[in-house]
Amino acid sequence: MKLLALMLVGLVGVAVAEINNHHPLSAAAIHHINSQKPTWTAGHNFPTDTKMENVRRLMGARRDPLRVRLPLREDVEVDEVEWWPWSLPKHFDARKEWPKCPTIGEIRDQGSCGSCWAHGAVEAMSDRICIASKGKKNVHVSVEDLLTCCSACGDGCNGGYLEPAWNYWVETGLVSGGNYNSNEGCRPYSIAACEHHVNGSRPACGGEEGDTPACTKQCEASYNKDYNSDRVFAKSAYSVSNDEKAIMKEIKKHGPVEAAFDVYEDFLNYKSGVYNYVAGDYAGGHAVRILGWGEDNGVKYWLIANSWNTDWGENGFFRYIRGTNLGGMEDDVVAGLPKL
Repeated sequence: MKLLALMLVGLVGVAVAEINNHHPLSAAAIHHINSQKPTWTAGHNFPTDTKMENVRRLMGARRDPLRVRLPLREDVEVDEVEWWPWSLPKHFDARKEWPKCPTIGEIRDQGSCGSCWAHGAVEAMSDRICIASKGKKNVHVSVEDLLTCCSACGDGCNGGYLEPAWNYWVETGLVSGGNYNSNEGCRPYSIAACEHHVNGSRPACGGEEGDTPACTKQCEASYNKDYNSDRVFAKSAYSVSNDEKAIMKEIKKHGPVEAAFDVYEDFLNYKSGVYNYVAGDYAGGHAVRILGWGEDNGVKYWLIANSWNTDWGENGFFRYIRGTNLGGMEDDVVAGLPKL
């Protein structure tokens, strides 16, 4: 990934130098991005005096090129014709494809914690449980449970890996749990939402408040099930080939997937449009949920859910250049199938 960063710097030389002469979240940096007339619009998402280490904390996806990957999915259930490129629509939105599954359209907030790796995983898991049950089973899989109890996944709020998270769903199972202060499910998220926007009432993101909570294998007292009986499992976990069409086919057949990518500083200022790199240094690894694709004025994109609340980007979602593997977006795509 360092090589990719160096290549990008070489391609845009002056642009990188200009944004690096300013705070990446400053008005000057935003003006410079927009002056390049990209396929997207930049604007203020974070207060301009936000410390970059606090923003980088939100990007907790670890990407180790030497790690053991999940096996590639061997899909023998589908007729070969479904692999043909022309069988895939120009636009696809999982929210519209499966309207009985409300979790697909939801945006969560990871707060001041590098739990994007866990958020992207449980969001896609929740979607896939509903899709596989044909809308009969709606559940919020608990971020808290995965974040705090999967020791093989990494370091909780200080970052984690995607593949062990999906293996954990197969081998150990995960309980239910809604958002912070929701009192929903067995183990709701215990980290408060924070401000991913300039004008907001939530506390600023960052600081020490993002320490990883303890792993507690018991449900809230008000919940009507015990921990073990509440767990849901997957029957498989796998990687998806870094082929654009293979990823599209996987989403169309089974629902949203989780992906990790390298974030550059200009992405933090994303407001709308199809993101493509303009300027800035590497900021960290981030994990997200891909739920569809499309084209905008001939520019192909992935439709993606972020976990920085609904006042970031396009109501919490963003569109990202598709087919170029920018930031390695198409390299680390993982998923699994629920056991119903």
